[in-house]
Amino acid sequence: MKIAIMGGDGFVGWPTALHLSDAGHDVHILDNLSRRWIDTELGVQSLTPMDSIQERTRIWHAETGRRIHFHLIDLARDYDLLKAWLAEHRPDAIIHFAEQRAAPYSMKSDRHKNYTVNNNVSATHNLLNALVEIGLDAHLVHLGTMGVYGYSTVGAAIPEGYLPVGIETVDGNTASQEILYPANPGSIYHMTKCLDQLLFQFYAKNDGLRVTDLHQGIVWGTHTAQTRLHPQLVNRFDYDGDYGTVLNRFLIQAAIDYPLTVHGTGGQTRAFIHIQDSVRCIEIALNNPPVRGARVEIFNQMTETHRVRDLAEMISRMTGARIAWLPNPRKEAPENDLIVRNEKFLGHGLSPTTLENGLLSEIVDVAKKFAYRVDRSRVPAVSAWTRDIARTLNRDPEGKMLRSVS
Repeated sequence: MKIAIMGGDGFVGWPTALHLSDAGHDVHILDNLSRRWIDTELGVQSLTPMDSIQERTRIWHAETGRRIHFHLIDLARDYDLLKAWLAEHRPDAIIHFAEQRAAPYSMKSDRHKNYTVNNNVSATHNLLNALVEIGLDAHLVHLGTMGVYGYSTVGAAIPEGYLPVGIETVDGNTASQEILYPANPGSIYHMTKCLDQLLFQFYAKNDGLRVTDLHQGIVWGTHTAQTRLHPQLVNRFDYDGDYGTVLNRFLIQAAIDYPLTVHGTGGQTRAFIHIQDSVRCIEIALNNPPVRGARVEIFNQMTETHRVRDLAEMISRMTGARIAWLPNPRKEAPENDLIVRNEKFLGHGLSPTTLENGLLSEIVDVAKKFAYRVDRSRVPAVSAWTRDIARTLNRDPEGKMLRSVS
């Protein structure tokens, strides 16, 4: 297949591009390189050294003989350029990663909130609009998030996208329907993913677009089989308080003898998936497209769930790291359960990599190997969800210390 990967320079996009190219597909990356500019804005860098996208694709060709093509296009701003590219190249499938992906970054300030909404929603709509306009029947696979469901305890397993409901009719009977599981975003970033769902639902219904939406958990791990082929193919590893996931921050904290920072009670339960499993799931989704006219296909792309405090204790047992309990900068329930259905991917043969089996190598092979590149001042998570929370932390909304608190 000819596959366009929107946002293919990013954390999940890059190993996906390598995985699909290695499988023999004709891969094209479309990216505006904004994630690299955000590194510059935040004054932080990936723990793993990253070359330019041009050098990465050159090394890939030198190692494998396969080419990955790069096109500098901003999906949110360059609608005409995007439409012209799609009309010329007419890919068989499109994988959409081209969204600002960090919840803390989306909550830093009014400017960051506006950027996240404008970038994410416009990128998604521009892509859908262009597909309709040029009459391209490409299968669109979108990387969504488990966060569209929210993190409240309902006492039942979260289904894969759709919830059967009964509605009382005017004559006293019950009409059965399946609706999108009620959205419950916990950040501006998560809200944009909820809006994506509605855009996909509309365009599938109105224009017959074929869409698969992957509600993904927290991705952990750095290497896939393809990134291990050469040191310059390594994936990025974000450890800072804005882009580093809770697990990445724990790993790097353990590597540099920095206390594992658990916010609140640590009772927040999250879903997880290894990066190698993530790229396999994307390939499975590509190979099982919905038919034209079908509703949006939704997969829960996760393999296990853990409470934050349990993760900290697991890593503490492995490494001897201390645990520090800090106030929570997020506005969220202090405790939640998370029971998730994920039979679809398991039914297609996915054999997951578990945290228990993979964490130690991640600590040794990545976190400790590159610990010399860590800026310790950037490790804490300090972006506050509300002004009131920021004041209690004696910080402004972006996380900078206040001289006085009114």
